[in-house]
Amino acid sequence: MDLVFETDSLPRAKRYAAWRDAICDVYVNVDVKATDPENYRGYIREAKFGEVVMTDILLSEQRIRRNGQHIAKLDKECYYVQIIHKGNMSVVQHGETHRSNAARGAIFNAAEPYELQGHGEVRSFYLELPRDDFAQRFPRERIPGSALLNTTQGLGRIAADYCAALATEGSKLDGSVRAGLGSQLMDMLAFTMLATEGDMPAADGAVKKARLRSVQQWIEAHLGDPGLSLDKVAVANGMSLRYLHVLFECCEMSASEWIWSRRLQRCYDDLARNDGRSITAISFEHGFNSSAHFSTMFRRKFGMSPREVGGR
Repeated sequence: MDLVFETDSLPRAKRYAAWRDAICDVYVNVDVKATDPENYRGYIREAKFGEVVMTDILLSEQRIRRNGQHIAKLDKECYYVQIIHKGNMSVVQHGETHRSNAARGAIFNAAEPYELQGHGEVRSFYLELPRDDFAQRFPRERIPGSALLNTTQGLGRIAADYCAALATEGSKLDGSVRAGLGSQLMDMLAFTMLATEGDMPAADGAVKKARLRSVQQWIEAHLGDPGLSLDKVAVANGMSLRYLHVLFECCEMSASEWIWSRRLQRCYDDLARNDGRSITAISFEHGFNSSAHFSTMFRRKFGMSPREVGGR
């Protein structure tokens, strides 16, 4: 995804003011008020899939408001879909409050007044969906307003996982393919909202599974870092090392084993493409720093050497 704005490269004293200038007056036309402006941090990364815009956003705790004055500046009408990886965010629209988290996404209308209330630091995907195009996917009497989405099971989980895949793989695709995927994503979200999957999950088990998926998505985006450690994963995702191990208890492998397994699978996939890159180059690209270690682990997992799969 393309970086739109980030605060880490700025002096601490200037970060919040720069964020407000970029977000309030340029990017989305809103008012923001941070809880701790002196220690503000955030970023926005963006990718476009036809008419669908996906952003990966990190926000320090804050309140965001869009009023009639902001709405008058809109050049297009759209819905926002919020899929949270970390933290909690309340969406207030039409007098209703929807509390979203890693287990519950939210949808709301960007062309009507709303307020977003962050509870702690929040990282999430935001999808900008063209309003008329998305509304056409619903019967007239069921055109969406603000609502919650179950992202832990069924179609909601498929949609959340699909978003994560687009975020990590979409930049490799050409424009026409990306546009088609954006249309498919709107279909999937519409099916999710029309389905009747019961009450939104609130139990700790459901939130824990959603949190695990969020951490795994973060790891997927950082597998190429040879210095990736469990401590680094835990800190980046706002949790203790102990809780990271607890999250992976429902998997068939530990957090460390999962990381190496995903690295090896990516290497296998790239070797199978046989695109002319060397085995060493591919292994180093995916986080290995020793050819001998890579070959040993590869043979242990797949029962064959890297050269038998491809590469040179």
